[in-house]
Order: sequence, then structure tokens, then C-alpha cells
Amino acid sequence: MLELRPNCELCDCDLPPQSAEARICSYECTYCKNCVEAVLNNVCPTCGGGFAPRPIRPQNAWRAELNLGLGNHPAGTNRKHSKFSVEDIKTHVERIRDLKPEER
Repeated sequence: MLELRPNCELCDCDLPPQSAEARICSYECTYCKNCVEAVLNNVCPTCGGGFAPRPIRPQNAWRAELNLGLGNHPAGTNRKHSKFSVEDIKTHVERIRDLKPEER
């Protein structure tokens, strides 16, 4: 199950579980739509993969017998930040941004 990290790992803006602005890579690195488009150019600074919109976890347990939903599986609260400097990210992105994610 996705951790649903609470913030953008670059600009630190809040990304609550219902946010349509959250983007994740296949390793669940989490960034806001603005950083993915304007700074990262769809390149994850950690793995080099691309991003997809983070799914929204339903607030309600629509099938009570399965104990799903945010009430049973809350979003993460541990804020994370990229361990890479802005300059390092810029260099990394420039190196591979012209390759499609499926070719990286």
C-alpha cells in the first residue's frame, strides 16, 4: 500500500491524501505537480524514472468488511526531503531529461 507522503520532497508544500497535485515515481518519491513539470522535467532525482499522478485513497471504507479507506489506513505523516542539492538535481535532470521514461 502506498505511504501517501505528506509533502513535496523538493519545495516542501503540503500534499494531503486527497491532493490531485501529488506525483510519485515507481519508488514512491513524492513531488508536487509544479516541481515535476517546472524543475524536474519528469525526471526523478533519485531513480531517474518518470512520475505519475498519485492515486487518491478513498476517505470511506466503502466495503466495511475489507477495512479499507483512510480511516483504516491513514496517510503518512513523516515529511521527507530530497537528499540531493538543487545543483545536483539540475545536473541529473539535464543529463537524462530528453530520454522518455521508458527508455531510461
